[in-house]
Amino acid sequence: MAGKRKANEARSSNGLRGDVLSVLGVLKVATADQIQRLASPHLSYRHTLKPTPAKRKEARTASHRGAVNDLRRHGLAVDGGRTRGAEEVRLLTKDGLAAAGVELDREPEEMGGMPKSAGRSGASHPMTVNETVIALIRPKPDLNLLAGEPAEAVAAAQAAVDAPDGIGTLTSYATEVALPVKGTWKNPAIGSARADVVVTAPGDGVPLLFIEADNCTEEAVLIAAKFDKYARFFLRQEKDTDNVEKPMWRTRWSAPEWEGYERVHPPVLLVFHQVGKRAAKKQMAAVADLTRPHWQGRWNSERGYHSYDGRIPIVATTLDLLREHGPAGRVFWRFGRTERQPLLEAIGNPRRDAALARRRQAAREEQQRRDEREAAQQEARRPVCADCGHKFTDGRWAAVDRREWNQSRESHPHLCEDCQQLAVTARQRAEADERERQEQERLREQTEEEAAPQKAGGWRSRFRT
Repeated sequence: MAGKRKANEARSSNGLRGDVLSVLGVLKVATADQIQRLASPHLSYRHTLKPTPAKRKEARTASHRGAVNDLRRHGLAVDGGRTRGAEEVRLLTKDGLAAAGVELDREPEEMGGMPKSAGRSGASHPMTVNETVIALIRPKPDLNLLAGEPAEAVAAAQAAVDAPDGIGTLTSYATEVALPVKGTWKNPAIGSARADVVVTAPGDGVPLLFIEADNCTEEAVLIAAKFDKYARFFLRQEKDTDNVEKPMWRTRWSAPEWEGYERVHPPVLLVFHQVGKRAAKKQMAAVADLTRPHWQGRWNSERGYHSYDGRIPIVATTLDLLREHGPAGRVFWRFGRTERQPLLEAIGNPRRDAALARRRQAAREEQQRRDEREAAQQEARRPVCADCGHKFTDGRWAAVDRREWNQSRESHPHLCEDCQQLAVTARQRAEADERERQEQERLREQTEEEAAPQKAGGWRSRFRT
């Protein structure tokens, strides 16, 4: 035991260290508070009797801080400076990133790169990325782990459990993912895009979503320029393992094909955090105007919806709204639309879905009518029993239908099954009666033939005497 305590002086468990590796493997840089909220959300509702928020925070993050310290002593994590709020941040070393890959079951090239500003200038951008991921996942606390806590804490945890679900789990996310316009996934060429976050949560209706976070510090023209890189990446073709050329992004991520003729690019979500001096609302409007060629659809008046063939669905919101309402809230603006929508509606095409649903329903109804007409015509051709007048069953009809050359001939094709059975029985009885009659006739004749000589002999004998 002493040896274990020396190796892990903070006495963290393997599970806690695994949680830290997983969170840092996805987020790359994070505070103990963010690690705890993602890995052990139930702790957010403990220690409510501590006198101050700082004391409560210190208590609920203690175990994960200990785990991070143990990882640091083993050379898997390093100090990353402090946030603007004076919180310590930690990030993984090269060995730590490899260990996190094992924990997450990801190949090295799937782990993504390190944030450019990690550990410097307060890591404000990575912190916004992390908060975006947490707000999208909305981790649910395990109520079983809150037994004995004050009623107010349990009620707050219950409210979190009852709130609308988020999207995916930690393993559904990846950060700092290169999107090469040239080069390879591992060595992208200069000019390639780098997504802040990539989400793959098909079970929650999000097969693939790219996310860009902005602290309202960049000029709108620089944000819009990222979409030129996204467009080039989405158009890049690459041969897959089946030797079939397809969009390069499909060789790494899967997503269903759009119905009909549309081939829409994967959606991109912009999350603005009001940290800088630029107003988030104005940033959205400016970026929407500058990126219009990338997202603007074409109205199809005949079908009643926009086609976004070859376009990028771009959606925007703010971190504050995302935190408050989650992905199910009506806080997402799809560029080109007037109303805010839940995320799944915003990245989709509800009008197209409704139109296609109507077309499918109309096709089903037309098929039903066609089937009913064919059934009526078929019924009109159904044979009727010559004896009882009842219609043939399907099986009987098929049995008497001799279109197949090798099909055996039915004895009474004009009768239904019951009447055929009666006819067959009657015929068999008649045949049996006839055989019996013939046998009786044969026996009578035989008897007569045997008796004839005796009769003749008796007549002659009378004359002799």
